[in-house]
Amino acid sequence: MTRHAPLSEDIQLLGELLGQVLIEQEGREFYNLVEEVRALAKAGRTKTTGSLGRLQAIIAKLSVPDMHRLARAFSHFLSLSNIAEQQHRIRRRRQYQADLSGSPQRASIDESLQLLLRSGVDKGRIHETVSQLRVELVMTAHPTEVRRRTQQQQHRRIALLLRARDLHAMTPRELELNRTELMREIAACWATAEVRRERPTPEDEVRGGLAVFEQVLWTAVPRYLRELSAALEQHCGQQLPLGAAPIRFGSWMGGDRDGNPNVTPRTTAHACLLARWMAADLYHREIGLLRQELSMNDCSDELRCQVGDAWEPYRTLLQPVLQRLSATRDSLAQQLEAEPENGAQGAKMDQSYSQVQELRAPLLLCWNSLRETRQGSIAAGRLLDILRRLDCFGLSLFELDIRQESDRHTEALDFITSHLALGSYGQWDEAGRQEFLLEHLQGTDALIPASFWTGGVELPAEISDVLETFAVIAQQPPGVLGAYVISMARSASDVLAVELLQEEARRAFAAASQGAPQRVVPLFETQADLDAGGDVVRTLLSLPWFRDRVRSAHGDELEVMLGYSDSAKDAGRLAAAWALYKCQEQLVEAAAAFEVRLTLFHGRGGSVGRGGGPMHAAILCQPPGSVQGSLRVTEQGEVIRAKYGRPGIAVRTMELTTTAVLEATLLSWDGAQPKWRERMERLSDASKTTYREVVRHTDEFVRYFRSATPEQELSLLNIGSRPARRRSGGGVESLRAIPWIFAWTQTRLMLPAWLGVGAALDQEMQTSEGRQELEELASNWPFFSSTLDLIEMVLAKALPDISERYDQRLVPEALHPLGQSLRQRYATACERLLELRGREQLLEASPVLQRSVLVRNPYVDPLNLLQVELLARLRDSEGRSDVEQQQVKAALLMTFNGIAAGMRNTG
Repeated sequence: MTRHAPLSEDIQLLGELLGQVLIEQEGREFYNLVEEVRALAKAGRTKTTGSLGRLQAIIAKLSVPDMHRLARAFSHFLSLSNIAEQQHRIRRRRQYQADLSGSPQRASIDESLQLLLRSGVDKGRIHETVSQLRVELVMTAHPTEVRRRTQQQQHRRIALLLRARDLHAMTPRELELNRTELMREIAACWATAEVRRERPTPEDEVRGGLAVFEQVLWTAVPRYLRELSAALEQHCGQQLPLGAAPIRFGSWMGGDRDGNPNVTPRTTAHACLLARWMAADLYHREIGLLRQELSMNDCSDELRCQVGDAWEPYRTLLQPVLQRLSATRDSLAQQLEAEPENGAQGAKMDQSYSQVQELRAPLLLCWNSLRETRQGSIAAGRLLDILRRLDCFGLSLFELDIRQESDRHTEALDFITSHLALGSYGQWDEAGRQEFLLEHLQGTDALIPASFWTGGVELPAEISDVLETFAVIAQQPPGVLGAYVISMARSASDVLAVELLQEEARRAFAAASQGAPQRVVPLFETQADLDAGGDVVRTLLSLPWFRDRVRSAHGDELEVMLGYSDSAKDAGRLAAAWALYKCQEQLVEAAAAFEVRLTLFHGRGGSVGRGGGPMHAAILCQPPGSVQGSLRVTEQGEVIRAKYGRPGIAVRTMELTTTAVLEATLLSWDGAQPKWRERMERLSDASKTTYREVVRHTDEFVRYFRSATPEQELSLLNIGSRPARRRSGGGVESLRAIPWIFAWTQTRLMLPAWLGVGAALDQEMQTSEGRQELEELASNWPFFSSTLDLIEMVLAKALPDISERYDQRLVPEALHPLGQSLRQRYATACERLLELRGREQLLEASPVLQRSVLVRNPYVDPLNLLQVELLARLRDSEGRSDVEQQQVKAALLMTFNGIAAGMRNTG
């Protein structure tokens, strides 16, 4: 049996069961249609002439209800295949761990520690670095998760049934019962509507995110830390120390208001309360179980002083802890029910926990007592897991980031200065803004009158929203909030403006304000902003007030966020990657010059066009010095489900991320040679020129884009609370990066990830010198090699023949030459990349991934052909009733779901 045979068996089993469900619920005739379509699609990918054409002809004759059912069938199969693939990833990891004689799994803890030791890194240094690692995974609610939570839960149950077949030596009867349960769950999936009837609210997104913490991460984090500790002890002689928290979590759900008017101050307050309630509930459950386990009588003198002559000292000590957690939970529930209009927090009940140390102290007392009385093995069980959860999750499971666009702060300050007759802040130059902001930051008097906070002055809605948000921020307990991220940050004043608004709110709500101020993080997104990012940070750090702020409030640590999505939409993937690389180098130099520790926050999307791709490789190819034991990175949309949907997968995800950060921190690399940088600069310029020539300067491009893709129809899909556009009207520039990528992914052209690459490579490969130097870059520069790997993966997923069918059916004939030119550019990119790497086929060096792509294509192709026909019918509605048009829309949404499942991402 080959190592991947179990995966094939699982997919075959799930496919057979789906077929039985279709026969049972839809009838034999429909099942036969599905099989006919599947056979033609498969033949079309084995180069049988005319198969896809015949398939398209069959689809064109179908009724809309039949098209809807057909889309559902293929969508369900692809989703079931994804579940099987996830189970296989868990299976393969266990196989590696069971085979002690073989090589460890790639990028595993064991492989990473062995690599570091072979490279001469001292055991003590490895242990110290691991103990101080700070990797923060930030969950966001960008609109790329297309599946309902109901369906996600059904898929989770299917996954558990598959897992049971792996972990247990089942009897024939048990296997048959398992098969029956699988069929029951698949039947329930088929009978459940996949698409949301209404667009989710930000509160829905918060609850969905919290479900991941409750159902997966609460279990996965201590499991992973146990594995990490065991590996450290095996290879370095020491376990992971108590208090180490190499993995932590952040969230944007309920805090990201950039371009989303649905995220209000009340939403943010609600998100904070709900997260704290969930944490209190989880700790209450866990400590309740711990109290049952700690039935022993012997304890330390220190603990005895706390409980007196109690017969069961540990249970006696933990009883008031449970009562206080219950009081905390009740208090938070009351505040959630109250939902004050301005988002302010209610008064804290005396018994409520508001700081980690308050809950940690009695647990640490139990820990020390058990170890002192020779019961260390008991201490290292559930108690250790709870202590580690406290270090990683705190009292709110994650720290909530706030994100807002820089212009909103400028508008607020402009209103304030105009109202106070101080002038128009929005009209001042950068020097004038800095002078004004620093004057008030260094002063002791409030700038904003109390009436602005209390409602005594009638404020425009947008100004009120900004100030109320800062009011909510000022009243949160320590550990609840993370960063305040400023999108479209372009200058030092953008950061100082938020610092001032924050200070004003802290003054106004001094009685409720707790802990240190929220750290303010500029987000550099466009290529121009990335190019200037280093200078902006240098300017900030050269200001005595700001340098002192970083030292006194944030322990000499500075955070900067880099935007992958908008930079790629602005300049193309290759140019954006190079701009991001150079920006990181400049930020590292600036931080070193002012002796601050830099943490880079990578705003990576789920797709390559938005900076996505394998996390481990992405971290390892960052510039030298840019990863110094700390990293923040966004995890978005359907990526959360794919990477954190199950504990075993979540453990592997955390392993891949932390081992990469560890290696990037401890392994030295000299960096790129000057001649490599010059060559990369030319590639970047050529790529950007071609990309912008097509996207910005081709007169009919926007018209073509809207005809050839379902961009305009994406608003029908209730996949997120945020609007698809930053502002109404406009062209590609006004469109958010996510729907921009979504549209091209649906048509299988994947244009944003490769446009410009072929022209750039073609230009530089005209001479033998250029070709040889590019080969040198590809072999010796991790950044360049990793970038090519990602582009190659996207090129392999793209299918221009499918894209052409959208053109033939949907695009005005006058625009067909534009589509043909884009497909020719795709062909050039493929040819030049293969030539550079000396390969005959895309993904030749990654046979597992290559096979996965090839196997999926025949199941995604019918969905594309269905989508083409449905788009044509939707756009030509003459003679159809409103009811018929609604049926077309419902079927179209189903194709969005299915293609997203097949491509493994939406945007």
